[in-house]
Amino acid sequence: MVDRTAPNYHLRLEWVYGYRGHQCRNNLYYTAAKEIVYFVAGVGVVYNTREHKQKFYLGHNDDIISLALHPEQVLVATGQVGKEPYICVWDSYTVQTVSILKDVHTHGIACLAFDLEGQCLVSVGLDSKNTMCVWDWRRGNVLATAPGHTDRIFDISWDLYQPNKLVSCGVKHIKFWSICGNALTPKRGVFGKTGDLQTILCLACARDEVTYSGALNGDIYVWKGINLARTVQGAHGSGIFSMNACEEGFATGGRDGCVRLWDLNFKPITVIDLRETDQGYKGLSVRSVCWRGDHILVGTQDSEIFEIVVHERNKPFLIMQGHCEGELWALAVHPTKPLAMTGSDDRSVRIWSLIDHALIARCNMEEPIRSAAVSTDGIHLALGMKDGSFTVLRVRDMTEVVHVKDRKEAIHELKYSPDGAHLAVGSNENSVDIYGVVQRYKKVGECIGSTSFITHMDWSADSKYLQTNDGSGKRLLYKMPSGKEVTNKEEFKLVQWSTWTCSLGAEVNGILPKYSDINDINSVDANFKNQVLVTADDYGLVKLFRYPCLKKGAKFKKYLGHSAHITNARWSHDYQWVITIGGADHSVFQWKFIPERKSKDVLHITPQETLTESHGEESDSDQSDVPEMDSEIEQETQLTYRRQVYKEDLPQLKENCKEKQRASATKKRVSPPTSSIRLHFIHGYRGYDCRSNLFYTQTGEIVYHVAAVGVVYNRQQNTQRFYLGHDDDILCLAIHPLKDYIATGQVGRDSSIHIWDSEMLKTLSILKGHHQYGVCAVDFSADGKCVASVGLDENHTIVLWDWKKGEKLSAIWGSKDKIFVVKMNPYMPEKLITAGIKHIKFWHKAGGGLVGRKGNMGKTETMMCAVYGWTEEMVFSGTSTGDICIWRDMCLIKTIKAHDGPVFSMHALEKGFVTGGKDGVVALWDDTFERCLKTYAVKRAVLAPGSKGLLLEDNPSIRAISLGHGHILVGTKNGEILEVDKSGPITLLVQGHMEGEVWGLATHPHLPICATVSDDKTLRIWDLSPSHCMLAVRKLKKGGRCCCFSPDGKALAVGLNDGSFLIVNAETLEDLVSFHHRKDVISDIRFSPGAGKYLAVASCDGFVDIYNVMSSKRVGVCKGSQSYITHLDWDKRGKLLQVNTAAKEQLFFEAPRGKKQAIPVSETEKIDWSSWSCVLGPSCEGIWPVISEVTEVAASCLTSDRKVLATGDDFGYVKLFQYPVQGKFGKFKRYVAHSTHVTNVRWTHDDALLVTAGGADTSLMIWTHEVEGHRDTRQCDSEESDIESENDGGYDSDVTRENETNYTIKALSTNARQMLGIKPHLQQKEPSVDERPPVSRALPQPEKLQTNNVGKKKRQIEDLVLELVFGYRGNDCRNNVHYLNEGADIIYHTAAVGIVFNLSTASQSFYMEHTDDILCLTINQHPKFPNVVATGQVGDSADMSVTSPSIHVWDAMNKQTLSVLRCFHSQGVCSVSFSATGKLLLSVGLDPEHTITIWKWQEGAKIASRAGHTQRVFVAEFRPDSDTQFVSVGMKHVRFWTLAGRALLSKKGVLSSIEDAKMQTMLSIAFGANNLTFTGTISGDVCVWKEHILIRVVAKAHTGPVFTMYTTLRDGLIVTGGKERPSKEGGALKLWDQELMRCRAFKLETGQVIDCVRSVCRGKGKILVGTRNAEIIEVGEKNAACNILISGHTDGPIWGLGTHPSRDVFLSAAEDGTVRLWDIPDKKMLNKVNLGHAACSVSYSPEGDMVAIGMKNGEFIILLVASLKIWGKKRDRKSSIQDIRFSPNCRYLAVGSNENAVDFYDLTMGPTLNRINCCRDIPHFVMQMDFSADSNFIQVSTGAYKRLVYEVPSGKQVTDQVAIDRTTWATWTSVLGDEVVGIWSRTTDKADVTCACVSHSGLNIVTGDDFGMVKLFDFPCPEKFAKHKRFLGHAAHLTNIRFTSGDHYVISAGGDDRSLFVWKCVHVPH
Repeated sequence: MVDRTAPNYHLRLEWVYGYRGHQCRNNLYYTAAKEIVYFVAGVGVVYNTREHKQKFYLGHNDDIISLALHPEQVLVATGQVGKEPYICVWDSYTVQTVSILKDVHTHGIACLAFDLEGQCLVSVGLDSKNTMCVWDWRRGNVLATAPGHTDRIFDISWDLYQPNKLVSCGVKHIKFWSICGNALTPKRGVFGKTGDLQTILCLACARDEVTYSGALNGDIYVWKGINLARTVQGAHGSGIFSMNACEEGFATGGRDGCVRLWDLNFKPITVIDLRETDQGYKGLSVRSVCWRGDHILVGTQDSEIFEIVVHERNKPFLIMQGHCEGELWALAVHPTKPLAMTGSDDRSVRIWSLIDHALIARCNMEEPIRSAAVSTDGIHLALGMKDGSFTVLRVRDMTEVVHVKDRKEAIHELKYSPDGAHLAVGSNENSVDIYGVVQRYKKVGECIGSTSFITHMDWSADSKYLQTNDGSGKRLLYKMPSGKEVTNKEEFKLVQWSTWTCSLGAEVNGILPKYSDINDINSVDANFKNQVLVTADDYGLVKLFRYPCLKKGAKFKKYLGHSAHITNARWSHDYQWVITIGGADHSVFQWKFIPERKSKDVLHITPQETLTESHGEESDSDQSDVPEMDSEIEQETQLTYRRQVYKEDLPQLKENCKEKQRASATKKRVSPPTSSIRLHFIHGYRGYDCRSNLFYTQTGEIVYHVAAVGVVYNRQQNTQRFYLGHDDDILCLAIHPLKDYIATGQVGRDSSIHIWDSEMLKTLSILKGHHQYGVCAVDFSADGKCVASVGLDENHTIVLWDWKKGEKLSAIWGSKDKIFVVKMNPYMPEKLITAGIKHIKFWHKAGGGLVGRKGNMGKTETMMCAVYGWTEEMVFSGTSTGDICIWRDMCLIKTIKAHDGPVFSMHALEKGFVTGGKDGVVALWDDTFERCLKTYAVKRAVLAPGSKGLLLEDNPSIRAISLGHGHILVGTKNGEILEVDKSGPITLLVQGHMEGEVWGLATHPHLPICATVSDDKTLRIWDLSPSHCMLAVRKLKKGGRCCCFSPDGKALAVGLNDGSFLIVNAETLEDLVSFHHRKDVISDIRFSPGAGKYLAVASCDGFVDIYNVMSSKRVGVCKGSQSYITHLDWDKRGKLLQVNTAAKEQLFFEAPRGKKQAIPVSETEKIDWSSWSCVLGPSCEGIWPVISEVTEVAASCLTSDRKVLATGDDFGYVKLFQYPVQGKFGKFKRYVAHSTHVTNVRWTHDDALLVTAGGADTSLMIWTHEVEGHRDTRQCDSEESDIESENDGGYDSDVTRENETNYTIKALSTNARQMLGIKPHLQQKEPSVDERPPVSRALPQPEKLQTNNVGKKKRQIEDLVLELVFGYRGNDCRNNVHYLNEGADIIYHTAAVGIVFNLSTASQSFYMEHTDDILCLTINQHPKFPNVVATGQVGDSADMSVTSPSIHVWDAMNKQTLSVLRCFHSQGVCSVSFSATGKLLLSVGLDPEHTITIWKWQEGAKIASRAGHTQRVFVAEFRPDSDTQFVSVGMKHVRFWTLAGRALLSKKGVLSSIEDAKMQTMLSIAFGANNLTFTGTISGDVCVWKEHILIRVVAKAHTGPVFTMYTTLRDGLIVTGGKERPSKEGGALKLWDQELMRCRAFKLETGQVIDCVRSVCRGKGKILVGTRNAEIIEVGEKNAACNILISGHTDGPIWGLGTHPSRDVFLSAAEDGTVRLWDIPDKKMLNKVNLGHAACSVSYSPEGDMVAIGMKNGEFIILLVASLKIWGKKRDRKSSIQDIRFSPNCRYLAVGSNENAVDFYDLTMGPTLNRINCCRDIPHFVMQMDFSADSNFIQVSTGAYKRLVYEVPSGKQVTDQVAIDRTTWATWTSVLGDEVVGIWSRTTDKADVTCACVSHSGLNIVTGDDFGMVKLFDFPCPEKFAKHKRFLGHAAHLTNIRFTSGDHYVISAGGDDRSLFVWKCVHVPH
């Protein structure tokens, strides 16, 4: 028989010729051992130049393109390309992997850099955003990530002198990054005027914030901070590709072929021009330099490495060479010497010595070379060219013999005949030409049978035949030398071949995979001597096969190294080596061919070899000589555990059914029943497809699993306790070494592992996010800190977890084949093994990955179980054939036959082992498996009397085994749990059905017993009383689906799956009668009530047969159903049958004849049914869920008092409804324990118990029925109905507005005003009529601006500093005012500024780091973190860039940022809260899922995150005493959360305990002792919760919504704030005791009709209140005195701004209908006037004695300042007055409106205010107006981006440009005009400059824009895109900006943020 195993030889990589210089830079370094590290193709190379040896790192699976050296110079990080590229950190000494970093980048990893300590690694991806990622590389964790740049990044470096700073550079940019928290924040380098903006290729950091960088033009740019300080011009002739810093200075290398050395201050030391040296050549380009001591390494574009010794710098050594860029196809080996010849598209042919590993000759040709051959005597070398010619050279001196060109297409293959007489040349023109060697290569023949290009050729040994392969997959044979084609297939078989390099032909069929005809194999070469074949393919794999290999899918060994296609592979002349060449990686690999050693030598393998072998993995294709697979294992392998619908999909499905639900929501739904059930006992154990899932706990209880339940069984009391945290099948279970914690893994789309406590049954941690479909194996480490798990995805992912933290430590694809077991090494926590189908693998952890090796066992066996032995290298595994394999360090030492059939379970003891197998034998072994000490056969005969049941058969297959407490615990495939005493007797403890679905279930009419029948072909009787045992069992010929007791309980009817049914004696289970009338499954069977005279038998044929029990005859047949019958019920009289069918029909038949009856709905209600198990009809309409398309209600059962209906459905839910369940979607209580289908539910005769059967989970569950009355607090088992309550949850305008707000994001801001036309910076400028000559006799140009009220000397303003902010964000944010510093300061926010306000001095200080509006604020109350504040802001997408939403944690006193958390809450963060210890931070997002996230804020690490609710979540707060418990409230919901590991578990608040309690919208949270929680509602009530159960309601705590609550930590008192009208008793602010029983109300003396409190905080004796009206008030607790600290406009925008002509006061006018007067020196509001209408503009008269106010409704008012009396008012327009101005001479008032007009009024005519004239023809609305200094002209800027000038008061337009240019203006507030073109920036395509103001000195202009920026420019600024300084702080849309008198301050007014910012002007010193 042909040996079908892989060959017994292997290859070891010995040498790689080449270095990757193309498309890579900075990839060549010295290691600490003075070796050189670099990479080529997919291999990391460590080259020892002294010994001329190479070591290889083979951990990558695609091209490596980046490399970084750790500062200690031993470890190396390399990054690769690929779809899922990863980074490997490896040791350059041992070439072993230390860490694998994956799952972040796509496409490839372009750059890598270690920081100074070597703790962090930064990587840059090749994706479109060039993602940057900072890693804690040892643990494989991502610390921070951000989009790097829109274009390629070429280099990245850590600032080695400042922590947490990075620099990156690339195409036309350089960026300076800082890391804080998890945020990477860039600042772009400013090129300024010092240098051109250009591509930066490399960089190096120096001290004092200096960065040196190499540019594309050969200059060096020197940066100080983020500014370009100077340039070193012409450092290189062209691009500088590499820069390397060392102790002595810097080395740079460039495209010009020079290397330059610089000292530490970047003064030049020396230049080395490599082009001029001996080995140099024109066009040499340096890609990498490394300077270390007196040595310099240089890597070039053309794959050379030079080493330069500094003293002899003109004599560099060439230490490595390779082919240059271009494909490499040609390879030939010398026939007698160890030489290899290669030729490439770089036009060079090279000869390599395989012994010296060196290039010994090189010759350049005219054309790219595609093939090569050496004549048989070794004298001639023939080269085939790409242009169709071929050249023959003498090998000796590379001189040309002949050059022949007969073809136009490339010559892809040529071969000399063995006798040396002919040369065959195969071209891409589909032909082979034969040339005579002796006739000076004259053409003597031609083979023209192919229809496609020639790929391979071989001569026969006698030189008489030639075989060819072509591109169409044909193999042809030709006679030589004539070239005649041989068509006789028989001749093929007789030929002896001299070589075999063809990929087609019978001898090499096996190289193709089984089911593929695609030929991706580029090259083949046979080694006849050793009968081995080497192949090279398109995927970079070198494979070894046996030769000949005839059958497809042969076994092989495979070797990685080349990254992409390998173009050629050849054996050396003496078969010592294989040479392979890579096409794209143009590298030459030399592999040593090694015969397999005997196994005893295995232990002496060098580490180097083991590593390579690990990649010489055997193929995955099937072996033919594998023993037949065991049926059980086969069955198990085929289980996929996939579900159509997972529980995780339910919320989404419900969302999709929202409409259906709303339609029915109008009807009142019946409330759920008052009684409940509790899980009491489960008959069942999952043994049929799980192993080793049964253990003793610390206390001697037994833990195992069945269905979705973890069971803790007490064998003394025969009771069970349950862990019910899972919601689908548990597939594996492991126990902590201390035997107290349990890990269980379940099925699920994103399946989870739960760690729980076997004593308290509490969830400790949930691990999820890394396994798909299910978790099939799990194990604890010996120290109990880690858990290893294996998933059911097709790659069987292995994950290592730190379970307490819930963190993934490492992950890796385990194997394509199913894995059955994972075990962690008890001695070395870093190591583990997995075993399964046809493999065992040994793994060790490497950072974020694992590195594995298959155990080498000759033939591959399937492993079913494995344990570690008594030392760390010993492993014992049990195989599917009954052997035990003993391993030491991955090598199989021996095997021992242990069982007949598979060994399913084994357990290690101190001094030996115990094993269990399919043969039903338990065997005890000594510690070396030398002797079997004892065997126990599991037989009925040895069953002890105390057993709780009966063994179904002798020697059941043993699936789990465990020891403890003097016993052996055994779990069987049949679902039994047995305890074997060491002396022999066996006790059966628990049992259930075997594999197969359980459907049939019947309870006895008057005893506590029930019967079940299952597809496992057994009928069983169970005792439901405390003994919980199986009383009787009978094997049936067929499985059954239904059973029923007779009314007297003596007989039992059983329906079978073949259409027959039996009636048996209920006690002995012996047959009474049997019938077989139907072909299909019997689906239900029922005795008639009373005497049980009739028996109704329903079948899946769609008939119900009625039998007379006494006469044993069929008396009737019920026909007429459209589908199979699902349920039957009799009426009390035994005359009527109710039938349900699968077509959802409800039918009625009369007994005994079976006549069909049509009964109207109204009548069916009146019928008295003897039982109810149907699921159709009006009385149970409500049991069908909203998502009834995907799920069926399978069963129901009504209690005998007809009050409670229990149902079971396809999701594994058992639900209780109150009967009758009329109307759709009834309310229920639901219970999860079964995993998938609940097939049947039955109440016992006295309704005390509910029994449920679990279909495929084989379990029978018994629930106790807890009727109301003795309802204890354990009601938490049930969940309320999942439909949100229909009641709307209440209404309040403020709440609605807050819920519906769409927060604007500055970066995406749009215009505040609806403008038309072309923006100023895009308008074409018309040349003015007369361009003045340079020297003009005309008068000098007049001043643009009258410079009034400024001192003698005019000074420019150089900076603005924020001094004051008037405003507080109270209208849509809450809980955002707090005391700090023992009440000395308060903190609050507005716009994008956090404000700390000192109460004694009224001074403000600011936190300005936010980039957009702050939405929430909280303070850390833990004494360890004093004055630590967290603020959350709005943001757009969650791409982790600067505009994503973020949370800043900062110190309120020094304003230092402590951490920035960029988050995935797209749109913004609306609530933040610190935990009790202050270390965790909770945040809530505005994203559609309303995500809730928990952070370790100091590290910036996200711990857990989960969707919060379908609707808006307003607030989430940690309990003040907890780090794991918190509460969230929002639209119609309250949830109580627990953090378990990395998982968030939540419970909805349960209302049912209080009559008529409705779920309302909840707005605020407070806490009390003993787990009390208070939530404030929209209706003004406060709900009081104990845990998650509502215990009372404080009715109308406020008359309106309770917006805010505050829990005082020191005394527990609670402050509430709400919305209500002030009255004698009540107020919007109340102080309560700890239980919310008594309260005291405070009045806020604000004068408002309704007070609306949005934020409260309590200090010492004071309460701080923030209101909706933007006031912050301090209230004294004793005297109730109110002190208004802060006030602001309540609604925006603030459009009008007017500064006083001589004092530092100003006016503002806003949408809220007020005009307010603010005093800057006193820092407060002096006065406000309520106008009753929104105001738009305001202006002082020149003397400051009058004020004009323009309104939104078109009216304007003039007030006298002294008395605030109205002097006059007028309304001539209907739309808003945008600007209003007094003329400088006080004579005229100009009023500009939205009606495209400016009206003039003459003030000298008194307060009648008659309009004297107006300006017409204004193209769009008026924005700003300015008078000329002489009051004769007015300039108007309009919404059409046009600025017009008119005469005053005539209103005529002035068009003479000269006159306009000569005008001097009194003020300048226009954003338009040639003088201010420079204020428009490039980014204003969506948003505009909205306002401007020129300083009184006339030297500066400030502007405000839609992005919320204040900018300071010089005036005038006619050049486009003028230089400026920008000042951030406002939200989007600035509306107005003004200088105060004397240019002391700038006032800016915000649109969206309703705030006024006061900036102090800093003037240039004299």
